[in-house]
Amino acid sequence: MKAKDFKLQDENGEYHSLSDYQGKWLVLYFYPKDDTPGCTSEACGLRDKFHELQNFGVEVVGVSKDSVQSHKKFVEKYHLNFHLLSDEAKSTIVAYDAWGKRKFLGKEYEGTLRKTYLIDRTGEVRKIYDNVAPSTHAGQILEDIKKFTT
Repeated sequence: MKAKDFKLQDENGEYHSLSDYQGKWLVLYFYPKDDTPGCTSEACGLRDKFHELQNFGVEVVGVSKDSVQSHKKFVEKYHLNFHLLSDEAKSTIVAYDAWGKRKFLGKEYEGTLRKTYLIDRTGEVRKIYDNVAPSTHAGQILEDIKKFTT
């Protein structure tokens, strides 16, 4: 399955699209909200594995409906070494099937699902991760990329 194109601003207001990552592997991960426990754990895990992932030609990009300004604070607070894209209109989140029913404290509501796409150098989706465990997700991606690239 071909990955869907997008054009979103990062934490610095610069636009990114899928074609910017052609020729590289891309971890495109969707998460609910900046600076919350699970999202921070997931982002910091990816930050800590970033250089290992780059050794395999992998770039990492996070997407949430938070604003550019919120992303900038999150990136700076946790010294993230990859871009976070703002999708306030939820168009990319919906296109990647990362919007749906969530539960929190027994209440059900609509929101961004924790979902990741591993996209190869040609733009093909090689793996979809649903309902990821934030604390172990980066290690799981690293193990999978090793299998795909060796």
